Amino acid sequence: MALVDQWRAIEDGLPEGWDEARLRLTVQDEADGDRAAALLGPLNPGRHGKVIGFAAVRRGVGSSPELLRRLLSRLDAAGVQGTLELVRASEAPAATATRRRPSLAEQWDQLAAGLPPDWSDVYAEIELRSSDYLERGALLLAPVNPARTGGRAAYRFRVARRFGYGASAEMARRCFERLDADNIRGELQILRALSDTKPVYTQGPVWYVGGRAV
Repeated sequence: MALVDQWRAIEDGLPEGWDEARLRLTVQDEADGDRAAALLGPLNPGRHGKVIGFAAVRRGVGSSPELLRRLLSRLDAAGVQGTLELVRASEAPAATATRRRPSLAEQWDQLAAGLPPDWSDVYAEIELRSSDYLERGALLLAPVNPARTGGRAAYRFRVARRFGYGASAEMARRCFERLDADNIRGELQILRALSDTKPVYTQGPVWYVGGRAV
């Protein structure tokens, strides 16, 4: 398994309020030790033979989980193979521990509940927690016809409640459930919404964003 995938599996198993994760990478070939330690340099690792130790700090800048993902991706690209293990994890004090982040399906339910009872069309956005999720996320979101926006790890899409252009609300929620099942995390928001539209000989209303119809 790729090192970045090993880290994802470890991260998913960490407690909700984790603050610091101490990790140990054991490379298969000791000759790769120097190269691996050099690539992990921003994490200030310690090395003993084939074993390299370092930490990821959830709220840190220099050793954040996102930085660790990027560095491990470089190791994978360089052909460095090994086993990544969690040595220990510490949790933030109870006063600062973060609340459980709602799943994408739960976020959608909350957003939909806040819409007017007669809503008919929605233009929404999902921002993925990591650019690593872009390719897989696009595949799982395919039924809602996602469109990339700017240089961010985000997709925009339309939902139509009864008819017209856009995926159905049920299909949209099913896509979010698929993302949740694949441990793809992110944030949902509704950008625009219309109520009780009645298109005549059209597929529905058109929004213009940056001079382009969406």
